[in-house]
Amino acid sequence: MTRTTSAVARALERIGRLDPALHAFVEVWPDEALAREREAAARRLPLGGMPFAVKGPSGIRSFAARRLIAAGGSPVGATSVPGPGTHWQTWGLGAHGRTVNPWRADRTPGGSSAGSAVAVATGMAELATGSDGAGSVRIPAAWCGVFGLKTTNGLLPSPDRSGLASAGVLARSAAAAEPYLRHVLGGGGPDAAPALPLPLPLPLPAVYSEDLGFAEVDPEVAAVVRAAVDRLVAAGTVRLLGRDAALLDPVRAWTAIRGGSPDDPEAVRVRRTNDERLDALLAGGALLLTPATPNRPHGHEGPGDLYSTALTWAFNLSGHPAASLPAGFTGDGCPVGLQLAAARGADVRLLAAARAVEDALPAAPVPPAAGRAAAGR
Repeated sequence: MTRTTSAVARALERIGRLDPALHAFVEVWPDEALAREREAAARRLPLGGMPFAVKGPSGIRSFAARRLIAAGGSPVGATSVPGPGTHWQTWGLGAHGRTVNPWRADRTPGGSSAGSAVAVATGMAELATGSDGAGSVRIPAAWCGVFGLKTTNGLLPSPDRSGLASAGVLARSAAAAEPYLRHVLGGGGPDAAPALPLPLPLPLPAVYSEDLGFAEVDPEVAAVVRAAVDRLVAAGTVRLLGRDAALLDPVRAWTAIRGGSPDDPEAVRVRRTNDERLDALLAGGALLLTPATPNRPHGHEGPGDLYSTALTWAFNLSGHPAASLPAGFTGDGCPVGLQLAAARGADVRLLAAARAVEDALPAAPVPPAAGRAAAGR
């Protein structure tokens, strides 16, 4: 009689085979993960032992992790974040070394939820928790070719006193991220009544902006995203509105607030102006579509003077939920992300919109690293 391998056992096998080359994990918990899976099955919990990863060693104590465990999820390990002395926006440091992009090992996966993105892109976890203070979920999602959602600021508990960081999730697709919204936003546990992302009437009203009025975007990145938007329009998924998405560059405001000066006059001015403009853009349930990053994944030496966060951190200041989903690839094989933003509190609607968008775009392929054995690679 053939015995079926459990989902957690399959995830652990992939971690053991792939992670010595990818360096996505800092800790792996095989015994605990298998025990939780057995308990979830015995208690008939809704997630049934679904293997997931948590961001960093402290991630197991997060609100999201506790909710997923209560619903029968099984955490398999803690994923990499930038190590001591590194810039938060460049790369992660796993147990075996520097975290690498599963599409191109010479490029960063993005950060700071670096290992979480790599883990889900390569099937080492079905989803992973993340946190996003400037783009730390959406940037690695874009550069690893997966789905990443930053929730509305303040919707879920966050240890970030500045209020810029919000909890998030990474998964292979928007559809695969649904358990997070069901059981983290919906209350968790076996008796929860979670919110469900209902199908939305199409076409979805949307505003497209290549640069939000200030960013310098790699022309090939812009072309990939524009082609994806044109495909959405042609498919009847999106209807573009004649609204101008011209925001103020948030760099000085974000830096002031992160530095503990929320009353800095420039920060107050930028925040108020952008809030007013975003509220007008997103009125009537409209989406805002942009590239997730202005650049493609950079090398492990760092981004230099370029802000990979240029198109993401405006939504950390404003608090709007925002997601990145795969839009295609540049000619050198680097994934590109399409960012979707929605009104504050419309997280469930944003996930439903992301599902509609990904249904109209080509399915994201599996990265080459996902099928490689670690030895000799």
